[in-house]
Amino acid sequence: MSNGERAFVGAVRKYCASRGIDVELRAQGWLIAMTRGSKRRFAFGYDLGLNSAVAHRIANDKAATADVLEICGIPCVPHTAFLSPRMYKYITPSGAWTAMLDLLKQNPQGIVVKPNEGTGGISVFKVRTEPELEVAANEIFSSERSLAISPYLEIDDEVRVILIDDRPIVVFSKNRLSVVGDGKRSVLELAIATIPAGRLSAVLSGLAGDISKASLDEVPPAGRRHALNWRHNLGAGAQAVVLDCGEARAAACIAIAVAAARSIEMRFGSIDVVMVDGCWKVLEINSGVMMEALNQSHPELVDAAYGAALDTIFGPNADS
Repeated sequence: MSNGERAFVGAVRKYCASRGIDVELRAQGWLIAMTRGSKRRFAFGYDLGLNSAVAHRIANDKAATADVLEICGIPCVPHTAFLSPRMYKYITPSGAWTAMLDLLKQNPQGIVVKPNEGTGGISVFKVRTEPELEVAANEIFSSERSLAISPYLEIDDEVRVILIDDRPIVVFSKNRLSVVGDGKRSVLELAIATIPAGRLSAVLSGLAGDISKASLDEVPPAGRRHALNWRHNLGAGAQAVVLDCGEARAAACIAIAVAAARSIEMRFGSIDVVMVDGCWKVLEINSGVMMEALNQSHPELVDAAYGAALDTIFGPNADS
């Protein structure tokens, strides 16, 4: 794998090399042509072409995903979309700001504001006040056409399920880094003393753009566990812990993930499932399976997931 090459590209190269499939990279690796005999298939970004255009578009839209799941009776975290002021021709006369403020008032515990389309936890804000909402909206609308707002929820657990044709290929939990208070040292002091520098750096960099980041100067009471980040993203320092598909926790997540995938007729994708107040709910669906962060700790799982998807394309029973 060359320097800077995405894990997706490396996995595709490895798979194709072991099966006599020619690979040609275009657009700096974002377009991949895979050819074996008369069969040629393309991958673009993180999309292997297994999902329909409608499934891909719905999964890429957080609010649309939540609407479909609600229609199908699948427990989910609600998301409401708002268009950028640049899209004023398509906005109702009352505008979006009043509706955003209403959502903030309806959720005194806070709201989460994020790009309506996008992955990786980029530009995701926990908001409690009107000034924070204004900053978050301006930040997102500076580069995005729409944002999504969901209620802030105390998430006890988050699990990602990667499926191919309703079959779980990889199931792992996202464990946030945390420290245990001693009643003397601050959160930052505890973190420096107990967490490896590389992982701590990922957490702190992830907090840099967070409007309502937890105070690193806070001194937790003795014995209290304090999470360093309210988000569960691997790129923000969370640790992937692989689950046995047969255990009850994983089985429950797989069941709701399969139902979610079927609701939009998605063949290959990842579903994030969260535990809130003792119930599992779908947080979001991703039809483009990105595993760059997972590749750092479990490259074998990345190869297995992409390999299973590619088997449906180039395997003996794949369509010509």
